[in-house]
Amino acid sequence: MNAESGRITQIDADLAMRVGRAQLVRNRWEAPIDHRGAADHHHLELSLLPRSGEPQGCFPDCWGPQRFEPMGELFLLPADQLFHARSECRQQVSVICRFDPCAVDEWFEGELRWTERRLRGGLDITSERVRRLLSDIADELRTPGFASATMVELLAAQAAIELSRHLIGVEAGRVAGGLAGWQLRRIEQRIADDPSPPSLAELAELCCVSSRHLTRAFRVSRGCSIGHYLETHRIEQSKCLLAAGQSVKAVAYTMGFTAPSNFAAAFRRASGESPRQYQQRVQGMRPASALSH
Repeated sequence: MNAESGRITQIDADLAMRVGRAQLVRNRWEAPIDHRGAADHHHLELSLLPRSGEPQGCFPDCWGPQRFEPMGELFLLPADQLFHARSECRQQVSVICRFDPCAVDEWFEGELRWTERRLRGGLDITSERVRRLLSDIADELRTPGFASATMVELLAAQAAIELSRHLIGVEAGRVAGGLAGWQLRRIEQRIADDPSPPSLAELAELCCVSSRHLTRAFRVSRGCSIGHYLETHRIEQSKCLLAAGQSVKAVAYTMGFTAPSNFAAAFRRASGESPRQYQQRVQGMRPASALSH
């Protein structure tokens, strides 16, 4: 655990890879986030708890110091790009892949040009494939099994390739027919504010569209149905709460299930094991250092 600039960081798992590092990280901030800096690696991060605090980011060298764009739960900060982050968020659990630019240039078709569209698109990555791969990496880091180091390496490589495809698509403008950024952010904010599942009609009203249009446009934007997206978020947040030691019953009601049995059925359907089995496995996992090369 370390603390800097009002941030307390705990690294739950840390795996060195040929292409960089994969980490499971808990952050707690004692004051609003207002940080500027640049890294020597590509920073790909998936927030496992719903985003809160209206996070925003700016690339001042490219956009000027006054332009800030909203950040989503899945985002990329390119290497050697000065970045200014602001948020009222106080705590977060994230899975992070830090890619060595030299190691992944081949997947980015050489030196990828960081155009305005790509920088903006990287702050709110809508690729469900990249999201799913990062989620799988988080599961491997939480509960390492046979050949976990190799599995994480393969998942990270696939995530980098899918990310490259996504950014190429962003530059080509292949998102016609999807939801606008403000509509996606309203959905994410609703999930962050209330863990109980929203109805389709509620989300459609938030986005000022019909339920039919929302269903179609959301699939275009996120690559999956809105029901699958909501269920995935619900289960991922449940895993974080279970890993933190909360009881199965408490997690069930926190996440808006009407009964622990309903929660257990949904959790088993999504993960292949019961909440109690998952919690026991996480609590009995060997130290993360055992994964390191």
